[in-house]
Amino acid sequence: MFDLKNKTVLITGGAGLLGKMHAEAILEHGGAVIIADCDFEKAEEVASELRKHHEENNVHAIFMDVTNSKSIAEAIRAFPSINVLINNAARNPDVSDNKKLGGHFETLTLTEWRKDIQISMEGNFLCSQAFCNKFVEDGAGNIINIASDLGVIAPDQRIYLDDRKPITYSASKFAIIGMTKYLATYYADKNIRVNCLSPAGVYTNQPADFVERLTNLIPMGRMAKVDDYKGAIVFLCSEGSSYMTGANMIIDGGRTAW
Repeated sequence: MFDLKNKTVLITGGAGLLGKMHAEAILEHGGAVIIADCDFEKAEEVASELRKHHEENNVHAIFMDVTNSKSIAEAIRAFPSINVLINNAARNPDVSDNKKLGGHFETLTLTEWRKDIQISMEGNFLCSQAFCNKFVEDGAGNIINIASDLGVIAPDQRIYLDDRKPITYSASKFAIIGMTKYLATYYADKNIRVNCLSPAGVYTNQPADFVERLTNLIPMGRMAKVDDYKGAIVFLCSEGSSYMTGANMIIDGGRTAW
């Protein structure tokens, strides 16, 4: 049921932390992956690393700009066997000692708003549109959107102290969940499934004081590990979720249960 040998999965933003984890999960269950990213050098680095541990012919890298329809079409032409799309690309400010979020609503510029929305929301729209057209021709397809627990609840701005999580992050993630439900019902009679995964924050050596403030909001008392979402990705890509569409899987250590 969870065998992915007949699945070819394109992952947007595939060179990022979660993109690599999604790829590992798919490869571990026999699937093929295309690491699609606007940073081709980084995408190829990730692909090269994955090839060391998995079948070389199952790992590919490609340049793809999710905000450019021509670029998306070129990726589809290059890999016509793609039957699963993971919309993973996003712009998410890091929390670190050296980089500030700069997300105060009262001073957020329209330029910053458009930059975030273009990548996270418009990119999702353009990729979904192009791949749904392909999947209709193929007779089947599967889209997995990556949202966030902050697409379900508002960010607790207290954990960021003097900074703020920008409204663009919430706006785009809430929108992605809505787009998932829209497309799931729109294409339900075309054998195209569309689901969403909403992860919580992944621990990547963030400042200790930030981690403590965040984990106090999580019933399980910890941030996610980098591989905590691999099982969900396999499930969503596989026939194990064949009767599931329009759903939002929230995997957040219980945060949204409070």
